[in-house]
Amino acid sequence: MPISHGPARCTSGWRACLDVMTDHDAGLAFVPLALGPGVLLELGTIQVWGWADEPLRLPSGMTAYGMVTTGQAQLADAETGPFTLNAGMFFMLPDGGAVSGGQGLAILLTGYRGLRHIGGPLEMAGRLRYIDGCSDTLLICPPRLGDPCLNHLHIPPHTDQTPHTHPSVRIGVILRGTGECRTPDGVFPLQPGMGWYIPTGCLHSFFTEDESLDVIAWHPDSDFGPRDDDHPMINRTVIPAA
Repeated sequence: MPISHGPARCTSGWRACLDVMTDHDAGLAFVPLALGPGVLLELGTIQVWGWADEPLRLPSGMTAYGMVTTGQAQLADAETGPFTLNAGMFFMLPDGGAVSGGQGLAILLTGYRGLRHIGGPLEMAGRLRYIDGCSDTLLICPPRLGDPCLNHLHIPPHTDQTPHTHPSVRIGVILRGTGECRTPDGVFPLQPGMGWYIPTGCLHSFFTEDESLDVIAWHPDSDFGPRDDDHPMINRTVIPAA
């Protein structure tokens, strides 16, 4: 049975629907997601699906972000493929397709068209500094300021993270290692292959003991990215004076 929060459908666009989810989900606990086949979570314009061996059909009209947790998967859409993805690899398909084999999690977003992307496997640590000695790599960058993004969060051993919140939902999967997510509502053990959902504004922190933890985290929005008047092509174009 999928977990459902908020309206079943939002027709005012994915950015407008983020505000609806913010109001509804504030204060809810961390939600573990078992990666069985089918719909795991519905949040208005966002759906979270799992797959295990059997093919998962990704509907047209939705951008799909996917992560392979175990085994080997085959990915294809109407334009390209098939591509072989091993555990620890990730993808984005802009307009439907299919993934089969192995096991993983897919996040589907209505009303937004991303750029086709295949990447991974994950490096051993992130390339950017994050809080409390953690590190992060931006795996799939927002094509424009405000667009969604996909991150690899690396949490070293013996980390007791500072409790914090996020201004929008976070959805993802544990790829490697073990640890805990600590919230005012309880402590949640984290294991490889486990999906998760953190609602907007939920106070939480990650904790590790002798083992590091590698987390894939999807953000539905960003405060970073190119604009029409600020991107590498235009910034590095020099027109000589007459």
